[in-house]
Amino acid sequence: MKTPEFYNRDLYLDRIKPFVNTQMIKVLTGQRRVGKSFLLFQLMDYIRISYPLSDIIYINKELFEFDSLKDYADLINYVTQKRNDPNNKCFLFIDEVQDIASFEKALRHFFAEGSYDIYCTGSNANMLSSELATYLSGRYIEFKIYSLTYKEFLLFHKLEDSSDSFTKFYKFGGLPYLINLPFNELLVSDYLRSIYDTIILKDVVNRYSIRNVRQLQDLTIYLADTIGNLFSANKISEYLKSQRVDLPPKTILEYLNYLNNAYFVKRLRPSDIQGKRQFQIGEKYYFEDLGIRHAIRPFRANDIAQVLENIVCHHLLVNGYTLSVGRDGDKEIDFVGVKDGEKIYIQVAYSVMDPKTYEREFGNLLAIKDNYPKMVITMDEIEGSSYEGIKQIPIRKFLMEFK
Repeated sequence: MKTPEFYNRDLYLDRIKPFVNTQMIKVLTGQRRVGKSFLLFQLMDYIRISYPLSDIIYINKELFEFDSLKDYADLINYVTQKRNDPNNKCFLFIDEVQDIASFEKALRHFFAEGSYDIYCTGSNANMLSSELATYLSGRYIEFKIYSLTYKEFLLFHKLEDSSDSFTKFYKFGGLPYLINLPFNELLVSDYLRSIYDTIILKDVVNRYSIRNVRQLQDLTIYLADTIGNLFSANKISEYLKSQRVDLPPKTILEYLNYLNNAYFVKRLRPSDIQGKRQFQIGEKYYFEDLGIRHAIRPFRANDIAQVLENIVCHHLLVNGYTLSVGRDGDKEIDFVGVKDGEKIYIQVAYSVMDPKTYEREFGNLLAIKDNYPKMVITMDEIEGSSYEGIKQIPIRKFLMEFK
């Protein structure tokens, strides 16, 4: 058993620190167990040093001691009683705030008082965005938190960059708690399966009052089998029916929306490269954490191309890119990323050693008539290779260097 040791997630801390002690509510969103609570603790440590005379109040709705905080009135009363000195600044931290009914009314109350600096986390995108936008529009800023990047994974687990380390990364995933466990497939799978069950039951089934849990689980297994494939609710409904699972297209779309809201999967919509049109069909889905994907559908060697695509998607999202699937006639680009007004086009393949694969991956990019960067990410360990300005980059190099 490894001795637990924790590291600052500077990628996020550096983004949040400029907003400390400002009149903006800081909201950390993301799937359960990606490290939101850990970031709150790191922020509290920073605040204790920077503002030693201030009050710090921490509430975690996943702990039994806070079970009595059912609604916004309970929250206001609890925080008011806990303050040591009303004249001092109070830094208020609330974990899983969406589990408090009408929480947005309490946040608006604290915000209006002016003596609170507020931080909260949440695991439901729809609830947070709709409630906060309604009651606190312009008064909050969202920070999306993801599971560990490959570089963070190496740091947390004290590993050097190598093919073996990369294999561990894509097999076990990037949930921070894995630092407490040995790299044992059965042990890790049991832990990740428990996280999957928590997300499905607490963030989807209970929240949306789903009656047939098995249907939802069947859909998640289907998603695990089809990472990065173009998605059609009608075709999935037909396939599941062949497996004796009756799930209408309308229900499939509802379930997908619930899973996306729980940050369990990420939905990417297709867009026209030559114009600004966004298509309403043919979206793709990627997993927030591959380890959880493998817990519900064990990794197989022929999954590797899908897994690499998922890893690249995750890395681009962590680094602040807005993503879509590129469409150019009958050609498809895996990822069109936009950041700070600049674009990037990326194809992902296990290998381009085969001439037909090489022609397809590079040819699709060459057909794009603009000068934004274009690259092909592969497992081929060929550095510095390029074709007509399109770079071929080994995936480990991409994950270590690209921002």
